[in-house]
Amino acid sequence: MKITNIALAAATAAALAACGNAEQSASQEASAGSTATTEGKVVRIGSANPLTGPFAHWGRDADNGVKLAAEEANAEGLTLDGQKVSFEVVSEDDQADPKVATQVAQRFVDGGVAAVVGHLTSGAAIPASRIYNEAGIPMVAGSVTSPKFTQQGYNNTFRIIANDLQQGQALAKFAVGELKLKNIAIIDDRTTYGQGLADDFAKAVEAAGGKVVKREYTNNTATDFMAILTSLKGSKPELLFYGGMDAQAGPLVKQMRKLGMETRFMGADGVNTAEFAKLAGKAAEGAYASSAGASKELMPGFADFNTKYKAKFGGEIQAYAPYTYDATKVLIDAMKRAGSADPKKFLPEIGKTSLQGVTGPIAFENNGDVKNGTVTLYQLQDGAWKGVTPGSNAAASAAQ
Repeated sequence: MKITNIALAAATAAALAACGNAEQSASQEASAGSTATTEGKVVRIGSANPLTGPFAHWGRDADNGVKLAAEEANAEGLTLDGQKVSFEVVSEDDQADPKVATQVAQRFVDGGVAAVVGHLTSGAAIPASRIYNEAGIPMVAGSVTSPKFTQQGYNNTFRIIANDLQQGQALAKFAVGELKLKNIAIIDDRTTYGQGLADDFAKAVEAAGGKVVKREYTNNTATDFMAILTSLKGSKPELLFYGGMDAQAGPLVKQMRKLGMETRFMGADGVNTAEFAKLAGKAAEGAYASSAGASKELMPGFADFNTKYKAKFGGEIQAYAPYTYDATKVLIDAMKRAGSADPKKFLPEIGKTSLQGVTGPIAFENNGDVKNGTVTLYQLQDGAWKGVTPGSNAAASAAQ
């Protein structure tokens, strides 16, 4: 009787486990927008982003780009390795945390993903990339801007966006050369992204003939900046540059205005969002920021992509969905050319990419950087980010 009960319990447990696995698989397929199939091979693509916390609006947006590209590839009915394939997006929440990101990376490796799109932030992407490199898994980033990402000597890491060195130089030249602002204060959030960007900006300011009159630090969860701003106020900066994300930049600008500081404000791509304008309100008017890529108006495929994105997900594109969409297309294009979803076979093809994407032409330097990375400058006018061309009337009038 005991043996029978044990056997029955084991059978019941196995049935429940199988049911759970089926539900999990169905959930993953639904999240990827793909169709379940009883034939052929499923190719899994990892998508790593902060899906909870203050940067979740960025992460969900980036994840949507991957899903849309995979859904379109599934509609093609591709054959790889002699089998019909479908693509499944496995989405993981790395919380923009380096430690969590390495755990996510290991789960991707253990789960047998063919490639990874992500991670969203430089601080998460760099430690995770080491794990993918050891496993030989290709990684294409749509938003990682730290120069360190492609300075590690890995042959599996690529990005389709400009880096912070390029952003820092463009912003500094604009601030000092176009806006004629010489005395500049800097705050950064001590993350890989924020501090690295601030360092590059500071060097470029000095090179352009400006002066960094004060430099302070915060963190990427802070909300009270009054002490830091009071310290900065005494140095009378003409411009405050913030190296960090919109969640801190919004309250920072509001508190700056409460202190009566008329100092101009500037950030980079982490600030160039609708969320920043919402958080800062009227205090943000006139702020400057950059994007590590072409403006939406100049992206050759943006109009069509925007229509598809809204139809699928609703709402507005935050920032990086076009880049993660293109990153996914790069991976699938490499698989097509290799005729295989085996990373060992299609990884060498990624470096040979020559693709016209939503964001523009995509090809890679030997280190994995995108060729001819573009930086675009913006100013917040009437609550919306509008492109500013150096040397234009808009730039000249803003400097007066």
